[in-house]
Amino acid sequence: MRSLDHPQLSSVSLSDALAALADPTRRAIVRVLTDGREHPAGDFDLGVAQSTLSHHIKKLRQGGITRSRPEGTRCWVSLRPEFDERFPDLLRTVLTLDADA
Repeated sequence: MRSLDHPQLSSVSLSDALAALADPTRRAIVRVLTDGREHPAGDFDLGVAQSTLSHHIKKLRQGGITRSRPEGTRCWVSLRPEFDERFPDLLRTVLTLDADA
């Protein structure tokens, strides 16, 4: 089974996290994940190609925001609860400001 790299949150900077959240497609993915559940990548019906969706999920993982868990041919994605400990209320604030825009 393949393994996916997840950065140590201590090595993730605020700039890394904000860069991962800069794209509207990635914010849409995070918005779905705020329900606290793990989702298969197929749950994100965002009107982008599968390869593009995979790219966005990878950027969120590299930004320390999500955790990806491969299972067979599927990839399950969830928010990393410890991200909110490192950057308190950052996701909530970004998503709130995004909704207000």
